Amino acid sequence: MEILSSRVLLRPVNLPETQAFYRDVLGLAVSREFGTAEHAGLVFFLGNGLLEVAGTREVGSDSSLVLWLQVRDVQAELERLSGLGVGIAREARTEPWGLIEGWIQDPDGTRIVLVQVPEDHPIRRDVRTL
Repeated sequence: MEILSSRVLLRPVNLPETQAFYRDVLGLAVSREFGTAEHAGLVFFLGNGLLEVAGTREVGSDSSLVLWLQVRDVQAELERLSGLGVGIAREARTEPWGLIEGWIQDPDGTRIVLVQVPEDHPIRRDVRTL
């Protein structure tokens, strides 16, 4: 299989509210808009990936999606988001694996992990031998 492109698909209960959260609160840039006004879909840039927020799912059905978003400063983002009324599900802390993580949820209940990679973390080192 040759993968040419990929994206995460999110089907919220409340499409306009969830799209507004990703566009206006998180401030993700829109890659593409499609569909009719009633069923408009948005595709957002998500670092090196894409997030499509389109369609809907039934009220009462839980989202099993978890988004992992790397940011430069988790604490600063949590403070900014809190100021915009976003509830903080878990404050920033350093995990046993060395990443700094803080958790939020979108209006639809989708869990979002904000991740900061410290300067001395192994992810930042080139471990290849030349």
